[in-house]
Amino acid sequence: MTLVAPPPPSAPGGGTGASHGTLSRTGGGLKPWAERVPITRQVAATTALTLGVALLAFTAYVMLFSRLHFDRVQYEDYASFRAELAQAIAPTGPTQPADPKKLLTPGTPVAVLHIPEIGLNAVVLEGTSDAVLEDGPGHLRDTPLPGQVGISEILGRRAAYGGPFARIGSLSPGEIFTVTTGQGVARYRVLDTRLAGDPVPAYSNGQGRLILATAAGPAFAPSGVLRVDANLISTPQQAPAMVVTPAEIAADEEALGSDSLAWVPLVLLGMCLVVAAVAVGWLSQRWGRWQAWIVGVPVVGYLGFAVADQVVQLLPNLM
Repeated sequence: MTLVAPPPPSAPGGGTGASHGTLSRTGGGLKPWAERVPITRQVAATTALTLGVALLAFTAYVMLFSRLHFDRVQYEDYASFRAELAQAIAPTGPTQPADPKKLLTPGTPVAVLHIPEIGLNAVVLEGTSDAVLEDGPGHLRDTPLPGQVGISEILGRRAAYGGPFARIGSLSPGEIFTVTTGQGVARYRVLDTRLAGDPVPAYSNGQGRLILATAAGPAFAPSGVLRVDANLISTPQQAPAMVVTPAEIAADEEALGSDSLAWVPLVLLGMCLVVAAVAVGWLSQRWGRWQAWIVGVPVVGYLGFAVADQVVQLLPNLM
């Protein structure tokens, strides 16, 4: 006698044992709802991981790898400025040598600062905005160039982007350093260092003085401005007429200034970074983790560096 298995009991409502909406069609249909939840969580986890990596990369860039940017720009600027010195076309004032009616473009090389006691040999650029100080020390535009009659001022970062002025606080009175411009080599003798509230050394008309300024306090949490005063001991050069007034110096060019307008591109780039991170998370579930990372890392990396550049411009320019 042959035994026949009874049919499975039908589900309430006339189904076949599987509740409607719990199982999907086979062969490429929608996955069960219970399986879609882990995927959503995995996308969220991958997104969080991507953003976390971007944050770590930003920190590493500002604290460590921004030095590479500084070194590359300094190398290029030194070569171009040396060529201008050889051709006697280096700037000697606030305007362009070829067109005195136009101001120097921010970031134009104007001098080479050499301080052997602290191992500093850096190209000085025109301007003191965040963007300029990423490339090297900057000359405050409403002051004469070093070597000229009057009080010149050069600002430089203490920690980020090579931290060229990290050690100027260790300079001692009497130490000598030089600044090379289109008018020759100027020699300076250090007077002393000072912080806010300290007395300013007396200055006589017709004299040349240079102020070096950087951030005071912890490296990445500045609490004030450290200044080094130095008197010109070589023959002072006459300064051309100043066409930039203190009123024309923007807030982000002042010591510890920042660019408040950087918020706009920062928000837009930040949104793009979040979208890219979510896309990497979603693609990792569709294509596979490694395939998604191969496509996504260049995009996320580019956006991460763009965001980092805007964040730095919101931070104090002497940091």
